[in-house]
Amino acid sequence: MTNLSDFPITAKWPAQHPDRIQLYSLPTPNGIKVSTMLEETGLPYEPHLVRFDSDDQLSPEFLSLNPNNKIPAILDPNGPDGKPLALFESGAILIYLADKSGRFMPKDPAGRYETIQWLMFQMGGIGPMFGQVGFFHKFAGKEYEDKRPRDRYVAESRRLLNVLEGRLDGRRWIMGDDYTIADIATFPWVRNLIGFYEAGEMVGIADFPNVTRVLKAFVERPAVAKGINIPKRD
Repeated sequence: MTNLSDFPITAKWPAQHPDRIQLYSLPTPNGIKVSTMLEETGLPYEPHLVRFDSDDQLSPEFLSLNPNNKIPAILDPNGPDGKPLALFESGAILIYLADKSGRFMPKDPAGRYETIQWLMFQMGGIGPMFGQVGFFHKFAGKEYEDKRPRDRYVAESRRLLNVLEGRLDGRRWIMGDDYTIADIATFPWVRNLIGFYEAGEMVGIADFPNVTRVLKAFVERPAVAKGINIPKRD
């Protein structure tokens, strides 16, 4: 049996199944990316809830795995060359799991890099900008009298949605007929923007029918229906 005791994180979140990928997460958009990917691939894994309300992400055990104190993070007991591998950053984890499973990433080099390109579009644009909209619309930012910051992020979110809308025109998924990690990365954030953040009307989501069409197809996938609730909150 694999021994993960050399990793301090397992002292706070003991592995009941140390032969499986250990997932340390919370069902936020970034967390849902990885739980959905694990459900889609069928790779065996064990989820652990990282509670923000008790600052689990700031604990020494979590920081030993991810010094950037963000979820998600994984610990794969069967990494490259059969050695354990710890990873943080959801985009890096998606690429790793795609390579490990041989799924949701084009086999040809050009298609692979194009998929990574759209993954980076989500990581560098959609995630940060939609998150700012959420802050200024739903959370503390709504109390600011100066609405210029909110309006700036709303405008940028609309611009990004327009880019995505154009990309999806005539395509089933971001890469065409094939569902990839680009979709798994992007649509948890679109779902959160118009769901949890309640900002659909603010960004004019009705102006982006291709985005809403593909979002509907995404949330109807059985693996997504499971992944959005993993790890289960107490």
